[in-house]
Amino acid sequence: MKLVFAGTPEVAVPALDALIASGRHEVAAVVTRPDAPAGRGRRLVASPVAQRAEEAGIEVLKPARPRDEDFLARLREIAPDCCPVVAYGALLPKVALDIPARGWVNLHFSLLPAWRGAAPVQHALMAGDQVTGASTFLIEEGLDSGPVYGVVTEDVRPTDTSGDLLTRLAFAGAGLLAATMDGIEDGTLQAVPQPVEGVTLAPKIQVEDAHVDFAAPALRVDRVVRGCTPAPGAWTVFRGERLKLIQAVPLPDRTDLAPGELSVGKNNVYAGTGSYAVELLWVQPQGKKPMKAADWARGVRIAPGERLGA
Repeated sequence: MKLVFAGTPEVAVPALDALIASGRHEVAAVVTRPDAPAGRGRRLVASPVAQRAEEAGIEVLKPARPRDEDFLARLREIAPDCCPVVAYGALLPKVALDIPARGWVNLHFSLLPAWRGAAPVQHALMAGDQVTGASTFLIEEGLDSGPVYGVVTEDVRPTDTSGDLLTRLAFAGAGLLAATMDGIEDGTLQAVPQPVEGVTLAPKIQVEDAHVDFAAPALRVDRVVRGCTPAPGAWTVFRGERLKLIQAVPLPDRTDLAPGELSVGKNNVYAGTGSYAVELLWVQPQGKKPMKAADWARGVRIAPGERLGA
């Protein structure tokens, strides 16, 4: 088939690579978000997908909006059979959805109908899911509600951050998307409607959602930290300034600390929660680089009874 691939961030690159490498289909063009400011100089930088496409000599389309007439006209000229999508980042209007003969097929990082929305991996971790995965489905006008072509499953490991899990799903999902394109072409795959039961939503994680409440149980603290790492970053407050929490390990045997209360050893930093303590391993003070929690604690000289979140 002739394909136009739509995607933007690094997590979409393995799927683009898989489609290029398959040799079975022609990736005629790539659609991605416009260049965005990045770095200290805030200079405009092309998306990871755009950079990879340019390296491969593939035409790159960067519409400000996917309903722009110039973009739609070029898409009609290319006349793709199908448009695979991975984390493109913009809502596709019906006029665009109607152009490819076999539609737009999205790779979504959850086992649909669970976790429809922008942040499925983060929500799966914060909810304590033990198994997740990726799904390919035909895009409709509803939110991730279209019929499903295929799935792959992935176990959630006890120490997974959303970054860890998303990286594994990006590669597993790349193979699924390539296989889905093959099955659509040869007619061996038919999309199956999603069940009406089991729908959960995964809206974008806001900064407020990443606030760690140390009055909550340790397992909840652990899930928020892992689910919000690397982005947007779990955080609390210490001495009136924001402190990002990068890694914290639950310690069921330690129950002597009040919620948020800090205890500092020679090479360890502990914080109480609503159940048992967690050990802080990595933190990032406001305006500074990530550091070991023990180094941070030595630098700020924590007094007895001081607490996080106060």
